[in-house]
Amino acid sequence: MKKTQSKIIVGLSGGVDSAVSAFLLKEQGYDVTGIYMQNWIAEKNDPNCNAEKDLSDAFAISKQLNIPFETVNFSKEYWEYVFQHCLDELVANRTPNPDIGCNQYIKFDLFLKHALKLGSNFLATGHYARCTQDLKLQRAVDLNKDQTYFLYTLDQEKLSKIIFPIGNLIKPDVRAIAKKAGLLNYDKKDSTGICFIGERKFKEFLQNYILTRPGEIRSIDGKLLGQHEGLMFYTLGQRQGLKIGGQKNRSELPWYVVSKEIKNNILVVAQGENHPALFSSNLICKKINWISNYPPAENFNCTAKIRYRQIDQSCSVVLLENHSAQVTFDISQRAITPGQSIVFYDNDICLGGGIII
Repeated sequence: MKKTQSKIIVGLSGGVDSAVSAFLLKEQGYDVTGIYMQNWIAEKNDPNCNAEKDLSDAFAISKQLNIPFETVNFSKEYWEYVFQHCLDELVANRTPNPDIGCNQYIKFDLFLKHALKLGSNFLATGHYARCTQDLKLQRAVDLNKDQTYFLYTLDQEKLSKIIFPIGNLIKPDVRAIAKKAGLLNYDKKDSTGICFIGERKFKEFLQNYILTRPGEIRSIDGKLLGQHEGLMFYTLGQRQGLKIGGQKNRSELPWYVVSKEIKNNILVVAQGENHPALFSSNLICKKINWISNYPPAENFNCTAKIRYRQIDQSCSVVLLENHSAQVTFDISQRAITPGQSIVFYDNDICLGGGIII
């Protein structure tokens, strides 16, 4: 935490984490302003998007804390830099992570620049992460809530202007602080998923934006099993929604997506959660960002995650040309998915990450 008494803008999302962030900073004597960032324009009365409720809660929190409140609209930029990119990746049969894209292009680029332009010394958010004095990105104390996986695109210049006020707290303590302070959202449910999808079905939503191309579902040995509704609707390791097999014979192992034959528009599946076709020890990643602006070495060992909730996996990294690398895991990994991110760690320090290809 930066000790100087400074002007700080807090990204108020309407949730308890950002509310407590603003509360703690004000309690410490900082000059706090809350700003709600709108990234998606939903249809009026859309039951699947909570943006209207979140804005109302953010405004109410600012009133409770007696801090200035503003809004900023980045919906046009979000569409261009995050949503359209997601559509392009899905059409290319990769599985993107819009939360990472939002942090990279919107929250910690456009929003950070906006905060600094308004005269703020720092931007604070309710992320569960920490920043060390030497500007390294450190895991949160609450490892169950740690969000450094989504923040690997940061660099030291940005970290010098960012504060994570709740990074040293565990979630129950955050709620306890909010309740003691009388904040109206102390027991508000944590937001999950992406606002532009909300609680609606992912496939049905995407069909409004992407032309589908149905095709065959075949087993790994070529047996025709059914029809898929478009390869972009499926990801490696997926079980639900295949609508094949197992209905008559309950002892039959369930089917999982193991690969996509893009040229022939075939979804390839195999039986069993631990089928060998689901596992691999190697991957190539590109567009690597190193938070310290440089890698630890040309070749090095570390741990990595290929998905958010995964336990760290030991691996070796060999740097290639054009900000890419080959990663070899000590233990084969299940469902390594192109388009998702791999994030590297040295103990509790997030080194950076890249996109799996």
